[in-house]
Amino acid sequence: METTQISKQETFIGKEDLLNHWLGHRNLTRRVIEKFPEKELFEFSVEGMRPFSDMVKELLSIATPGLSGIVKRAEEPFSHDMNMTTKAELLAQWDKETPKIIDLYNQIPAEDFSKPFNLFGEYNFPIKDNILYFIDNEVHHRAQGYVYLRALGIEPPFFWER
Repeated sequence: METTQISKQETFIGKEDLLNHWLGHRNLTRRVIEKFPEKELFEFSVEGMRPFSDMVKELLSIATPGLSGIVKRAEEPFSHDMNMTTKAELLAQWDKETPKIIDLYNQIPAEDFSKPFNLFGEYNFPIKDNILYFIDNEVHHRAQGYVYLRALGIEPPFFWER
């Protein structure tokens, strides 16, 4: 079996395109939150997993604080201390964070994307990898939300409609 390594590659996706890709995921995740009935958003789980509201709180605890740390070059510890108890509060916070994400992201020079940053003082990777982690983590938790919605008999939004 032959393997090929690429030592140097041109940019696959530009900074603006990556942000738009992420914002598409955020739009879809918001629609998943909207689909949940209030009670099930905070109480329903499968096989001991967390309720979807807790996953959403995690996403809110990572994206803006993580980008803020990158912009300020501050290795502040991760904090998951969010006290939101209604779907309206989660959605309002989600909407409040999106412009902050855009602003913070746009403050990161494209040439810094390959520079290392120790996210939350724990994850020392290039900035681009930290940003990809934010997106990957959201997709992962949104997929769990899809499983919950299907288990509740609710059709989730089409994943490709971002």
